[in-house]
Amino acid sequence: QVQLVESGGGLVQPGGSLRLSCKVSGRASGFTLNYYGIGWFRQAPGKEREGVACIGGSLPSTNYADSVKGRFSISRDNPKRTVSLQMNSLTAEDTAVYYCMIGGVWGQGTQVTVSS
Repeated sequence: QVQLVESGGGLVQPGGSLRLSCKVSGRASGFTLNYYGIGWFRQAPGKEREGVACIGGSLPSTNYADSVKGRFSISRDNPKRTVSLQMNSLTAEDTAVYYCMIGGVWGQGTQVTVSS
């Protein structure tokens, strides 16, 4: 069974940075991590979950939500089974619980709070 565990969230001041990590553990029949795209999503209080960034599998192209372009960067380290999200120039609007997802499997989320 594949499991995802996010980490790296916390409280940061506006303009600050955080680096989130998503660790992929476990195995599943037919599941080869390298072939799967991985996405980061977030959900703010009272709002729907939205996609933030994603990175492909065998061809690791990246895509970002307009709201984070130029500020966030997604990367993956397949041997370490980790996907990271570097977040810079954070604003209060980035406050949310951040989740990673692969193949329909979700992590438990990590809270990011941007506040002075």
